[in-house]
Amino acid sequence: MNPQILIDTASQLVADHKGLLAMDESDPTCNKRFAKLGIPQTADARRAYRELIVTAPGLGESISGAILYDETIRQQKKDGTPFAKALAAAGIVPGIKVDTGAKDMAAHPGEKITEGLDGLRERLAEYFQMGARFAKWRAVITIGENIPSRSCLEANAQTLARYAALCQEAGLVPIVEPEVLMDGAHTLEQCRRVTEETLRNVFIQLNCQRVLLEGMILKPNMVLPGLDCPTQESVDEVADATVKTLLRTVPAAVPGIAFLSGGQPSELASARLNAMNVRFKSRMPWALTFSFSRAIQQPALEIWQGQEAKVKSAQQALIHRAQCNRAARLGAYSAAMEGT
Repeated sequence: MNPQILIDTASQLVADHKGLLAMDESDPTCNKRFAKLGIPQTADARRAYRELIVTAPGLGESISGAILYDETIRQQKKDGTPFAKALAAAGIVPGIKVDTGAKDMAAHPGEKITEGLDGLRERLAEYFQMGARFAKWRAVITIGENIPSRSCLEANAQTLARYAALCQEAGLVPIVEPEVLMDGAHTLEQCRRVTEETLRNVFIQLNCQRVLLEGMILKPNMVLPGLDCPTQESVDEVADATVKTLLRTVPAAVPGIAFLSGGQPSELASARLNAMNVRFKSRMPWALTFSFSRAIQQPALEIWQGQEAKVKSAQQALIHRAQCNRAARLGAYSAAMEGT
């Protein structure tokens, strides 16, 4: 492990008011999105869609890093250029999702534990050789009756920390993603309490595993009421609850926090990120940015629909959403941008 290289890469991922693009959907997840739009669920269709993203003109002006999936990092453009190499040429750091998914946690109904540690050291070495310079691991926490349990929080936190230590050993910056899910009828306050407890557990374990905090990125959820909660707080209330929770739990040594979108509507995710950067700009010790998937990709996917003739229009929509989120990081986003 070279600590300075890790620190430099982590800094690069949050520099120049840019953010991350999560294009790490598994094949089944990608196929489900394709099926809803009548797009063929084939490896070639997935490759064509990913080439649309990778070759979008000017993507590197708003995006600093792209998280790939195992199939994606092994794919190439039509001219034979590996996607990882094409991204690097555009000034975008290639990354890779390395967990193997959240599975039912034994003896804990309704709770999940993320798997994938077996053989991870060898997989990380291979991904490094393929051009990846950071990685991502997602843990999911569900709010419900009598959950999350202490054992679920601690088990997922330890797994995230063990993954992060292995990443740094391999020369990869770990993206640590503990996601408190939006599903359910929980209140904003319930989400705030669970998110705070989750993050406290995560950083206890990161320190236990001797993870270099300056060489990692945190990818948390925003603090939000459940989708079925009758009270949906304002953009500013969400911003306040989220940043205050982070200020209580995330050490200043961490260079950046890159939010997941978690299924939020594209414009709302941008507005909430913008409010955080406007309201807390002078108080935050870390960069506050984005690591969105659907909140950047969905408009482009709906335009493309598997048709070569619509690639350019789809790329324009992709770039527009990336630019909106870069503006949100600057605290300069407004609804008026959506009309451009």
